[in-house]
Formats: sequence, structure tokens, C-alpha cells
Amino acid sequence: MQITYKEISTIPWHRLTTAYGRGTEIPELIKAEKYNELSQLIEHQGTLWQVTPWALQQLLHTLPNRKITEEELQLYIAAASAFTWEKLASNPVSHMDELLQEKWLWSEDDEEDEEEWEEEEPRGYEQSAFISYYVYSEYQIREAIPIFQNIAQKRKDLVQSLTELFDLLESRKEIWDKRGGAL
Repeated sequence: MQITYKEISTIPWHRLTTAYGRGTEIPELIKAEKYNELSQLIEHQGTLWQVTPWALQQLLHTLPNRKITEEELQLYIAAASAFTWEKLASNPVSHMDELLQEKWLWSEDDEEDEEEWEEEEPRGYEQSAFISYYVYSEYQIREAIPIFQNIAQKRKDLVQSLTELFDLLESRKEIWDKRGGAL
């Protein structure tokens, strides 16, 4: 599986969807550590969105160098709770960067949003792209397990939530391994 870190300013957040519209505010929410608000945008009622793997990438990339909060940990748990992609019928894209191809990005024009949602399959929600939001999100959280384990050793106040996250990931281990790490 290929994931190349992208600087936050290079991701076209305004052309990626959240549970409530475009992801324009995601960088500011990350910077301001507004994890509750961010969580509501990247996961909603068991659905992950176009912004999810990119928001997780930004947070997990800096996690070893900062102090995690319970609110941030709840964001990871919310995302992990949505990992049900084995029910989807398609294969993910082969590289996460493919999710930023023009064919899956929303228009630069906000007024076209309503038209886009009325389409049978709005941009970025074709099966291969849609399953990719789940697969690449799960992959990144799985890659961070050693970081989370290190946190669990140092932060006893987070052990219960970290155990919940580990249990969610463990419950999917067989599915994950069967797919060879998803791809």
C-alpha cells in the first residue's frame, strides 16, 4: 500500500467533502485542535468522507511529536468504528494520491454542489474511491499502533480509550490480514 505524506497546504480541502459540505475548514480545525468538530466532519453515522484519510494523515503524522488528548483519541475511535469496508464490492485505488485526481474532486464552484449531490454517484463516491476512504484511513491508523501503544504506557488516563481503539482494530484483524493489508 502506498501513502506519501502531503503537506496540509497541498491538499485541496475545498474540493473534498465532509459530512456537512466541503472540507475548507479542516486545516484550521486541525491547527486549533478542535477534535470534536473535526470528528463530526470526517465520520458521520458510520460513513467516512473524502477528507477522512487526509485529515487522519495530518493528525497521525504529527502525533509522535505532541501530546494527544482524549478528544483526539475519540476521533480515531469514531473513524475505526466506521471500518466496515469489507461489505463494499469494489477494490480501492492503488495509491492514496489517486484520490486527488480531478475526476474525483468536486468543482471549484460552490454553486455546483447541489447539482453534484443530485447525481446518481457524486464525484468521489464511485465504489473504488469510496472504499478507498475506508481502506486508507484504516491503514494509517493501523500503522500508528506502535505510537498508540507507546502512549498507553505513558498515559494511564487514556488506557481505557486506547483499549477500545485496539479492540476495534483487533476485531478486524482477520479481515485485514485476509486482504493482505487491504490490497
